[in-house]
Amino acid sequence: MSNKGKKRALGRGLDSILSSPDTDITSVDISGEYVAGAIADLEISKIETNPFQPRTEFHEMMLRELSASIKIQGIIQPITVRKMGYDQYQIISGERRFRASQMAGIKKIPAFIRVANDEQMLELALIENIHREDLNAIEIAISYQRLIDEIDLTQEKLSEKVGKSRSAISNFLRLLKLPPELQIALRDKFISMGHARALITIPDKKTQKRILKNIVDGGLNVRQTEEIVRNIMAPVSITKKKQLSIPEKFKTVPANLSTKLGTKVNLRRNNNGEGTIVITFKSDKDLDKIISIIEGSK
Repeated sequence: MSNKGKKRALGRGLDSILSSPDTDITSVDISGEYVAGAIADLEISKIETNPFQPRTEFHEMMLRELSASIKIQGIIQPITVRKMGYDQYQIISGERRFRASQMAGIKKIPAFIRVANDEQMLELALIENIHREDLNAIEIAISYQRLIDEIDLTQEKLSEKVGKSRSAISNFLRLLKLPPELQIALRDKFISMGHARALITIPDKKTQKRILKNIVDGGLNVRQTEEIVRNIMAPVSITKKKQLSIPEKFKTVPANLSTKLGTKVNLRRNNNGEGTIVITFKSDKDLDKIISIIEGSK
């Protein structure tokens, strides 16, 4: 599906929520200074944040930049809120604009006023924020999991609602199986989604953590990480006789050295205890880095 097609699918999904009888602005009678359906300047003190907000972190510098812009130009795009009671509102989308306005000392903010139940709030917040804000991969994964758990959606239904393929959603959900250290590294952008997808294929968490350290310390790219993982996971194509010639305590040496050096390592040994260790490198730069690691470990 093209990007254009995905946007159309998202539009239809969002429209269906906003036009639902449960969110119909005339279906609920909640009194107050402003009626549901209006676009009004609301007092910020009367607005609360959305408990279903999928974003867990807001970049301080970006908020300050937006705040400075709001001081000069005001709010260009209104936020969307639902009416909770007499002059009480809760954010559906636009929390970043709301926070930046608070930072700017603004007393009122333009807002679309709607009525929505909790389930629709979660859907609205997810759709609005995933596609309009730069959520990190872990926040997206958590949001998808919440929709599955709290609204009892299948991955197929979730795919339809957010305009993403089922395989893409599955890849995000798999990230939640990573150890906390790897999730934090991905969240804080020490590693990319590509790194994480390579590491998740390794069943041993200790090995995952060792490779993570190597990625961060050595600045390994995704391709280098994938090569290490392949070297660890791929079966060694050697004869049974040669397999027996390597004592148990040495069998993990190639994988451990691969993790430490960031490249492919082969160990060959005969029954007399003689053999070689072959370290692969692709450039002088790679060789310099390998030598530096070896010399630094003396």
